[in-house]
Amino acid sequence: MNSSDNRPGKPVEQRARELWHEAAQRIDPATVERLRAARRQALHSAPAPAHRTARWLIPAGAFAVIALATLMVWQPPHPSAPPPHANSSADAGAELDNDLPPDADQTDPNLYQNLDFYGWLAANNRSPGASR
Repeated sequence: MNSSDNRPGKPVEQRARELWHEAAQRIDPATVERLRAARRQALHSAPAPAHRTARWLIPAGAFAVIALATLMVWQPPHPSAPPPHANSSADAGAELDNDLPPDADQTDPNLYQNLDFYGWLAANNRSPGASR
């Protein structure tokens, strides 16, 4: 037994509950039918539950998220960015002076025939001012 069963109003509540059950069993059938009809009418005239609206909000929200993600992934290129093949003369000169060898797909295959010569040339390449 918990502490709520020791309340002073507990016997009164128990007696009221017993009286209500007795009265519910002694109701005549006509009154029971009227009560059931009133209950059905109240349930049919009640406003639509809010969960019907939620049924539409969930798919609509999912569609909005998919549309936003699609727009973020497939954005058109920005017009302010220069095209990748539009190099200025300064860029072309910087590209020639880099330390990496050119790609094999972009160069003449005859350059790779005499690699020893190019190695010797790179090792012995001195600026004209250094020899004086």
